[in-house]
Amino acid sequence: MLEFAILGLLHQSPMHGYELRKQLSQVLGGLRSISYGSLYPALKRMRAAGLISTDEPDPHALLPADAPPLTGRRGKVVYTITAEGKERFHELVGQTGPEAYGDDGHFGVRLAFFRHTAADVRLHILEGRRRTVEQQREGLRSSLARTRERVDRYTLELQRHGLESVDREVRWLSELIDSERREASEPGQRREASEPGQRREASEPGQRRDAGGDPSPPASEPTT
Repeated sequence: MLEFAILGLLHQSPMHGYELRKQLSQVLGGLRSISYGSLYPALKRMRAAGLISTDEPDPHALLPADAPPLTGRRGKVVYTITAEGKERFHELVGQTGPEAYGDDGHFGVRLAFFRHTAADVRLHILEGRRRTVEQQREGLRSSLARTRERVDRYTLELQRHGLESVDREVRWLSELIDSERREASEPGQRREASEPGQRREASEPGQRRDAGGDPSPPASEPTT
């Protein structure tokens, strides 16, 4: 997941380590905390694999005012995705297996880079995620039905809250899926609307059409 997120961010623009960590925190949405102790080893491995390259444009460049103190020139190194990195990113972005929509946090990261994902892959991942959450919902309903009479009201409310959260996610996923399907059908609708048979022909000046659609000759001038 970390490799995918790093490649996705660098696919958009080069970044130095501080900005990359900041963007990763936004993409991951609190799913996990990215420390410099985990980020830089990952960047080192990816550089060794040829997925990214580094550049130090200005040794005197200043970091943002809120950047933490760093030693050496690490904070000034700019990371850029390579051609091999782009190929690896597109390989990862095309995967549609259970790891793309499971409960390990990958789905949120995949969703963050949906603009780089093919329409059919997006739909497959969304449908897979909805099936996963629907299965969770059925499990929660069964558990609630079995334990309703044996738990205190606080535990019962906690179970109900979990069920409501899952219900909301199913509805949200259904809305995303419906939106994807509408967007997939719109190009065909636009093509149909522009077919020659649906365009109106302009009438000749001085002509009008009768009820059958055939042009009628212009009215004759009144005689004196």
